[in-house]
Amino acid sequence: MPPNDTQLIAWLDAAATGNAAALKHLYDATAGRLYGLAMKICRDADMAQDVLQESFVQVWRNAADYRASLSPPLAWMGLIVRSRALDALRRRKAARLDVSDPLDGDDDDGPLAQLAHPDVGPDEQLQKSQVARALHACLDKLEAKQRDVVALAYLKDLSHTELAAQLQLPLGTVKSWIRRGLDHLRTCLTVRTGGAA
Repeated sequence: MPPNDTQLIAWLDAAATGNAAALKHLYDATAGRLYGLAMKICRDADMAQDVLQESFVQVWRNAADYRASLSPPLAWMGLIVRSRALDALRRRKAARLDVSDPLDGDDDDGPLAQLAHPDVGPDEQLQKSQVARALHACLDKLEAKQRDVVALAYLKDLSHTELAAQLQLPLGTVKSWIRRGLDHLRTCLTVRTGGAA
């Protein structure tokens, strides 16, 4: 039987203080499911294993940033795995660029153009970080029920019907909470980021 959220949160909290044993417990309890997610995205066992290892390094480094009020622990870790997996796919695609691609000239997709315009520069990283902080602040302002429904919908990628079944709520109520929650987030993010979101 997998550990419940309370146990996972306790291990994350302990990992945030540098407790390596807690991270090992967290790994043992969740690695199977997170590896399955990585495999689903990468479709390559070696890449999925690398993604899993990179993800747990990130969990170790960012455990102090986890907020139970924003998402369940497994959903938070799943988001990290998904991000690392997509990064790995982008790296693989870049590595497979045909060596006959022109190095200069009018080709906007050539290697020099890619160096001149990297996917994520420092300015974009800063902007994404600011948007992430704004999103956390805006999520905190949502009513708990709206926050939970929005988090489950987007972090666990559940449909409205699946959410209604999981939460044992009428479908109309779930749709209404999500719509109002997203409207609030959109307005809040526009105010906090000046439209950068």
